[in-house]
Amino acid sequence: MSRSRYTFGEPDQPHFLTCTVVEWLPVFTRPEAAEIIFDTWRFLQQRQGLQIFGYVLLENHLHAVTRAGNLPAIWRNFKSYSARQLISMLTGRAVVVFLKRMRFSRRAFREDRQYQFWQEGSHPQAISGEEMLRQKLEYIHLNPVKRGYVDRPEHWRWSSARNYAGMEGCIEVVTSW
Repeated sequence: MSRSRYTFGEPDQPHFLTCTVVEWLPVFTRPEAAEIIFDTWRFLQQRQGLQIFGYVLLENHLHAVTRAGNLPAIWRNFKSYSARQLISMLTGRAVVVFLKRMRFSRRAFREDRQYQFWQEGSHPQAISGEEMLRQKLEYIHLNPVKRGYVDRPEHWRWSSARNYAGMEGCIEVVTSW
């Protein structure tokens, strides 16, 4: 059950979603961590009908505009599976500092896991039309520019801005409503 005021809207609408690593830990500075996200999305696209309209992956969080028949369940699966894979990667690489923080961040009532990777919630916002979709995509794509990482959105490796600029992206995106 969601503990926030954010809920998923109509199932056929795209949703703007945000996932943040606990304590804003910079896990995605490692290319293998980013690849776990993209591999998980590819699987969900192929097997569960996840459509991705846009995304950006930064060092400690991601934004995506997605749509699927049962998006709440699919997104829950995404967060759960990716968290397990990312924690396994961090354990294998002995990234002790991050693992200690993730163990500390695990909520006291959580008995089903040793670590908390993602912050609770995804703050889903239903996209009500093409204009709102354009605004959210612009926000997503400008994220690395506003942070000063790149001069142009399509220069950020882990962003759908590349797809929209006619370049090869990390995953397939849906470029029309």
